[in-house]
Amino acid sequence: MTPSTMRFLVAALLLGAAAMFLAGEPHSEVFPSRLLLKSFPLQIGTTWKGNDVAISKGVLETLGPGDFLLRVYDSGDQRQPSIDLFIAYFPSQRTGDTIHSPQNCLPGAGWTPIYADRTMLAVIGHRPFPTNRYVIAKGDSRQFVLYWYWAHDRGVASEYAAKFYLVADSIRMHRSDGALVRITTALLPGESASAAEQRILPFVESVVQLLNRYIPS
Repeated sequence: MTPSTMRFLVAALLLGAAAMFLAGEPHSEVFPSRLLLKSFPLQIGTTWKGNDVAISKGVLETLGPGDFLLRVYDSGDQRQPSIDLFIAYFPSQRTGDTIHSPQNCLPGAGWTPIYADRTMLAVIGHRPFPTNRYVIAKGDSRQFVLYWYWAHDRGVASEYAAKFYLVADSIRMHRSDGALVRITTALLPGESASAAEQRILPFVESVVQLLNRYIPS
């Protein structure tokens, strides 16, 4: 059995366990109140102003039932690349509509990962948590991607850790909601992944501090 097959089976078992537990519980699944993602601030800090980008019908059908935000934030400084913010929130993952990993969708959009690692994100007022850090390429274009899974005031980088917590939270809290947060920016000429991370870090920190209003803890 290949490692990828083993990972798929583990993920399927975790999702199946969560679905079976929720289906067999006498109590209905809990759906906490939250703000819709369309109300996420158009201005981040004093610098970044956002414009919404329409998500195609085909992408929405692939994502399934949920609340989604795709927005481009500009600083007004032409020397600084814009920052794309994508948030996908799933109120329930009990029926198989689960969070899709960017590792699966990026190649389908023509982007090739050329560098990948993980980094700890430390935000004021929140314990540090791991995130995925990617550099992707399409032709001559290079982009830096930072993404993580967020649920119940907890950030994780691993898709399988997210599914483990999905089962645990289904049992403990009667909730299966969760989200993917992805932040992307074009790389400047000669810019490293670490330098790009530091450049957008104030924006990232501001986003994290807002998340629990839209993805309930």
